Amino acid sequence: MQAKPIVRWVGVLLLLAIALSFGSNHVSARVAFEHGASVTTAVTLRSIFTALFVLTLIRLQGIPLALPAGTGRRALLIGCVLATQSFCLYSAVARIPVALALLAFNTFPMLLSLISWAADGEAPNRRALVAMPLALVGLALALDVVGLGGSVSGRWAEIGVGVGFALGAALSFALMLHLTVRWLKDLDGRVRTFLTMSVAAVIMLIVGAATGNVALPRAPVGWVGLVLLCVFYATAIITLFIVLPRIDAVNNAMVLNSEPIMVLGLAWLVLDQAVAPRQIVGALIVVGAIVFLSAGGRRAGARAQ
Repeated sequence: MQAKPIVRWVGVLLLLAIALSFGSNHVSARVAFEHGASVTTAVTLRSIFTALFVLTLIRLQGIPLALPAGTGRRALLIGCVLATQSFCLYSAVARIPVALALLAFNTFPMLLSLISWAADGEAPNRRALVAMPLALVGLALALDVVGLGGSVSGRWAEIGVGVGFALGAALSFALMLHLTVRWLKDLDGRVRTFLTMSVAAVIMLIVGAATGNVALPRAPVGWVGLVLLCVFYATAIITLFIVLPRIDAVNNAMVLNSEPIMVLGLAWLVLDQAVAPRQIVGALIVVGAIVFLSAGGRRAGARAQ
């Protein structure tokens, strides 16, 4: 039986709450990192917790876990890409202000358009051709690439590694979406998330064991951050699965792009990470460009940060 539709204003409020939960996950991650937790630990625990959370939902709803032939191998590859994306994004969050890391990451719709162009010959539409340069201008303002001293090299030395990780996460996520649409689009989103999260967890466990880069928080507040990042992310994922089938996803899912703006406030309140007015203007330009691109009618892909 088809789920009863949600009134639009209620759906928008729920999507805003989901965006806030995703953003809170990243702020919580920064708290954990500042108190000794490693990126490998955070990605591993989040992946395990989310996989178990989604598996519980699958069991409660009686969704079969049987996979079509060849799906397992494809899910394995996509899980590897997800592990890369998660590691890169948390590495960015650990190095630069959280809101700026998310702004750089949220360029993934533009990168997805370029990947589709390269792989399938699907040239970017007019919206993309307008949104891409606009987003780059906004990102330059948000990242304050010139810096207060007027030195690009000095500013880049300060944020370059973090921005590189954030853009690596954006590229990985865009590739994951492209492969998911091509290979796993007919697989239930909950089953797909369980598979890819499980693969990511196993990969990060192996990486952590091989490198010895598994560090737990040194203070109680760090443990709070580690627990909350798992809870916020899993809650957002589950709520998203419940809400999206009951709203007009094409016209409303762009509300999720409000996450970086919400994180600007959260990071200021929790982490004391303030940004200059011109950076806020740049952030609004980036989000506006992404919303403009998303308004073109493409259905939002499954989210996995």
